[in-house]
Amino acid sequence: MTTKPSTLGELKKLPGCAPGAARRTVKDELRANLLRMLEEREPLFPGVHGYEETVLPQIANAILARHNFILLGLRGQAKSRILRGLIHFLDKEIPYIAGCEIHDDPQAPLCRACRDLIEEKGDATPIAWLPREHRFVEKLATPDVTIADILGDVDPIKAARSGRALGDELTIHYGLLPRANRGIFAVNELPDLAGKIQVGLFNIMQEGDIQIKGYPVRMPLDVVLVFTANPEDYTARGKIITPLKDRIGSEIRTHYPATVEEGVAITKQEAWVARDGGKSAVDVPAYIREVIELIAFLAREDKRIDKRSGVSQRLPIACLESVVSNAEQRAVRNHEARSSARIADIYSALPAITGKMELEYEGELRGAENIANELIRGAVGKVFSKHLEGANLQPVVQWFELGGELKVAENASAADALAQLKKIQGLMENIDRLGADSRSGPAGMSAAAEFILEGLWSHKRISRSQERGFHAERPKAPEPREQQPRPPRRQFN
Repeated sequence: MTTKPSTLGELKKLPGCAPGAARRTVKDELRANLLRMLEEREPLFPGVHGYEETVLPQIANAILARHNFILLGLRGQAKSRILRGLIHFLDKEIPYIAGCEIHDDPQAPLCRACRDLIEEKGDATPIAWLPREHRFVEKLATPDVTIADILGDVDPIKAARSGRALGDELTIHYGLLPRANRGIFAVNELPDLAGKIQVGLFNIMQEGDIQIKGYPVRMPLDVVLVFTANPEDYTARGKIITPLKDRIGSEIRTHYPATVEEGVAITKQEAWVARDGGKSAVDVPAYIREVIELIAFLAREDKRIDKRSGVSQRLPIACLESVVSNAEQRAVRNHEARSSARIADIYSALPAITGKMELEYEGELRGAENIANELIRGAVGKVFSKHLEGANLQPVVQWFELGGELKVAENASAADALAQLKKIQGLMENIDRLGADSRSGPAGMSAAAEFILEGLWSHKRISRSQERGFHAERPKAPEPREQQPRPPRRQFN
């Protein structure tokens, strides 16, 4: 097993680390590792779906061009996840001078303390190794962020204890940006950063150095700057000042999933569905997952919902988790070892839907819960059309038209629900179109049958009410017209 160098002298013996060898910047490091990953066909951002043909190639271009870049997109479009995934393009670890706050390169130190240490100890200067996970510094921009938080400030306490003047370089307390030296510095929601703070980033982006408190301390930091922003926030809360925007090498737009399948894959990956330690297992049929995803798709198109705020991918994720919780709760109450998510569980997840939508004026008048119910009904109708197109469901409709009614209690056990649903002629013959059969057990069969009834209601072939459940809407008899008195006959002489 090879021991890593622990002193500057040992480090100099490594290939490529000899005195006078060319130093590789962080941007060069990212570029080299990306080229290797592309050549070996490694996934660039594992867990990020739907961007393979759009966003990810643009990010790769920005890295290869050694650009600082910004991700522009609405909420819930994996912007922060992508930025944090950039650490995989860094080397596994790099050497730095032990104890240095800005992780100075042992062979090209920036800070005064490290230069003094090397002058004192020479090749005996202690070396430590920094893993790539520690080379990513992230800051959420808020209006109260100061220039000292980002760049640094003079520390009067440090000056007093060391007996140094305030203008001495050794009295500096470094901010987040210098501490990201030889790594990646990310700013989330850049427009929320005050204009004067954005100005403080000019030098580091163009000339590669910073100034602290106006003292002529030049620190050519080696850092990659990446940002995120919601394009609608430019006017809602703040804006990116033009000179800073001009200095950002690439502007990359993110987007929501383009297809329901992509959305289902993202939600399946992120939602907490496998409840470890739970007393009951919950199955989530594919058609239920599609309905949940379609709710978000329909919400993004609804004119009553603010498109400038967007409908985050967190909506289907939270909705799916609530659906599973409701099914889990029902199974535990009925002492069932296995349960299946039902359409009723989606209606129980309204609190996970309404809080994720910003409504326009018309939507406020209608109400969030009413809109959410309409979105669920619309999503059910689309999934119903996809899976049951061409199915002969007329016997089911006739059963209701002949006076049949059915109300399945939300907390009914799977066996009880199935027993009631089997009474409807022609219903169980169609559940195989939803992937349910006898092997699905009572839970899967009853969930599929109930979904078919909900689909018929969404297409207005049967009716449903809170009091009666599913039924047929009997046409009202025409009201008799009021008998108008006849005018008296005129008599002619």
